[in-house]
Amino acid sequence: MKEIMLVCNAGMSTSMLVTKMQKAAEAQGVEAKIWAVSLSEVDENVKNNNIQAILVGPQVKFVVKQLKAKFEPEILISDIAMVDYGRMDGEKVLSQALSMIGD
Repeated sequence: MKEIMLVCNAGMSTSMLVTKMQKAAEAQGVEAKIWAVSLSEVDENVKNNNIQAILVGPQVKFVVKQLKAKFEPEILISDIAMVDYGRMDGEKVLSQALSMIGD
């Protein structure tokens, strides 16, 4: 089971992306738990889950360095490309997360 957490400002638009990523995972036969949280919920979610990748939305890209310093190498951190986020390209963002995690 892959655990992928998305981080954004409030969690609203990112929840649409989560839905599209979940559909892409199902279509590919990938077992994944994918969810979105706001910045203030990151630490609690890391503590209570077995997260392998954290993807950061463009609107909070400024926290990538902080998160990397705090959680890598245990949890891999990356930002979501503005284009993929804007298009709500769940397949592409899922692919990004899976390539970070590997098998």
